[in-house]
Amino acid sequence: MSLTIVFWMYVILFSLIGGMRGWAKEILVSFSVILALTFTTLLEHYVPFIRDVLEPQKNSLLFWLRSIIMIVLVFFGYQTPNIQRFAAKMTREKLEHIILGTVIGAINGYLIAGSIWFYLDQATYPFAIITAPDSATPVGKMALTLLQYLPPRLLGVPGIYFAVVVAFIFVIVVFI
Repeated sequence: MSLTIVFWMYVILFSLIGGMRGWAKEILVSFSVILALTFTTLLEHYVPFIRDVLEPQKNSLLFWLRSIIMIVLVFFGYQTPNIQRFAAKMTREKLEHIILGTVIGAINGYLIAGSIWFYLDQATYPFAIITAPDSATPVGKMALTLLQYLPPRLLGVPGIYFAVVVAFIFVIVVFI
């Protein structure tokens, strides 16, 4: 099965989850992904062991470090407190709430699955069961093109820092 198909399956799955949870809870998950990407970026740029030892090797240990940071912060992002009083204040109709939750859920799927896939590619696919896309096939070419648009690449330095600032401004203006 192609990684492109798995990627889009996760985007659709997270989209369905977002529609059920609503946009207010999903936006907090988006912020937890942005926080995970920022934390990983900071570790890779300013922690000497990671920057000097793990980063040049691009091995499976760096993949696991990045993935665990992402998974843990996303897990806690999904464990949001009950914010119904905020959600009720910010939504007018149930249908709009579901549609916006679906869209933000799809964005979360892109951010989460795309980041894990990017980390897997950076580690040169260290698992025997998962192989790199084959550029000789149309599906492989599509996967290689999609790799250029995954979140850690698009939100590199300094973009990830701007994303954190925008996320905090949004929290302060909307949730508080």
